[in-house]
Order: sequence, then structure tokens, then C-alpha cells
Amino acid sequence: METHYYEVNLGWQYARLGQLSSPVLNENIDVATPPEFPKGMPGVWSPEHLLVASVSSCFMTTFLAIAENAKLDFDDFDCRAVGKLETVDNTLMISEIKLFPKLLLIDEGDVEKADRVLLKAEKACLISYSVRSQVSVQPTIRVVLKEYD
Repeated sequence: METHYYEVNLGWQYARLGQLSSPVLNENIDVATPPEFPKGMPGVWSPEHLLVASVSSCFMTTFLAIAENAKLDFDDFDCRAVGKLETVDNTLMISEIKLFPKLLLIDEGDVEKADRVLLKAEKACLISYSVRSQVSVQPTIRVVLKEYD
């Protein structure tokens, strides 16, 4: 597969609130510090929620592709995900993400196939393996120019 890039832009709004956008997407997402932290904002997606959602949504899309290839017929799929934030070696981190997929099959004879497809999706979810990826920061710093009379 060739290399792909996914661009996301973040603009600070006020206080601890920012807005995520992408030049290839139609909707923006507000994001803020979660309420468990000082000055956090309840009711707004947090980076922690987005990380857990990214793993969960990747699992779903991977499952859907594998299920289609395996010709697994099902009526419904839902997945609850829970991320665990804790201190590890004096650093806060999401140390664990648990996925709880629920699959509603059409045919009772497909239970074993469904188990295989779910296991394959777990092993093939690229976001689950990417959370260990290196993150680099390349800042640009500017200074506001003041006009003098």
C-alpha cells in the first residue's frame, strides 16, 4: 500500500477549548481539556476521548472489511470502548483501552466464523498498533508586530 497522509488542523478558541478541522472533512469537532483536570470543560470531546474513539472506530472499520471478505452476515454491530488513564512511571498515560464489541448475527451457524473475524480484526487494527508510534513536534513561533505612531 502506498503512503497516505491525514491532515488535521487545530485552532484555539478560548480558555481550554479548541476546534479540530480537516481540509477534506465537512464537520469540525470541539475539543477541550476533560473536566477531571484543572479548568477542564464538561460535555466537550477531549484528546483522551478521541484516542479511545480512534481505536474503537478503527476496530469497527477493520471488522467490517474482514467480515465483508469472509461473507459474514450480521444484523448489527456496536462497540463500547473504555480507556484507562493512570500514572505509570510518574507520567499520566492512557495505559489500556478495552473494547466491548456486540455483534448480532443472522445465522446461529456463523458464531465460530464471527469469533474468527473479530479476532482477525483485533490483530489487524492499525490504530491499535499505531498508538506506540513516535510523535514529533516541529513548532513555528512568531511574534506579533507592533505598530508605532
